[in-house]
Amino acid sequence: MMDYRLLALDLDGTLTNSKKEITPPTREALIQIQENGIKVVLASGRPTTGVLPLARELELERFGSYILSFNGGRITDCRSQEIIYNRLLPKNIAAPLFEIVSHYDVDLVGYSKGAILSGLHTNQYTELESRINGLPIQQAVPFTEHIEAENNKFLVTGEPDEISRVRKELIPHFHGLLNIYCSDPFFLEIMPQNIDKAHSLGKLLSSIGLTADQMICCGDGYNDITMIESAGLGVAMANAQPAVKEVADYITLSNDDDGILHVIQQFF
Repeated sequence: MMDYRLLALDLDGTLTNSKKEITPPTREALIQIQENGIKVVLASGRPTTGVLPLARELELERFGSYILSFNGGRITDCRSQEIIYNRLLPKNIAAPLFEIVSHYDVDLVGYSKGAILSGLHTNQYTELESRINGLPIQQAVPFTEHIEAENNKFLVTGEPDEISRVRKELIPHFHGLLNIYCSDPFFLEIMPQNIDKAHSLGKLLSSIGLTADQMICCGDGYNDITMIESAGLGVAMANAQPAVKEVADYITLSNDDDGILHVIQQFF
């Protein structure tokens, strides 16, 4: 069996169950493997603030594990609190992005340290993003005046059909500038060019002297596909999108059946 030394976990639909909780058996297993020298990476589209409660629950600071937030836009060393990788959106991208998105029935979301910033019309999916991250929604109108100059990502939220139409217009318009993809059918991620979870995990591996063969990556959503493909062992949850299962080396139990605990028992 391969000597796996790092476990990268998506959060929603993967590490957490339908109640957005880590079950006690999974928590105990993750602490135990860290005690045995395995690094754990919480790899999420959430802002760093939205990942911190789970990082504290798993004692990542004590063990020197990592948060990969904003879909790979930022990596934080939990022990030192040092940001060891940080990729920002191009400057002055908010205005042209807002101009296009404002013609659709969607919301354009940004982030501050303490809030979700709603730039258009708050919808049920913006509210979902707020609940997931435990952050209040703050109206940011006009968007370009309220948003900070430096951003790791924006998010477009809306009904899947409308999101699909927005995506089709944005991709050719910002080709070569932005990486634009869905994490869920109702979430459209607006990222710096070439940034995704796999890219940033590669940077982390290089910095700590590990290879992709020594990494297990687990996920359920479209934004997990690249890291699952790049891992020594790519794992899809039983509840994963079909496209995720297609690229996985192994399919574990669902997030409501302690699928991550099953992976730990099988491969660590």
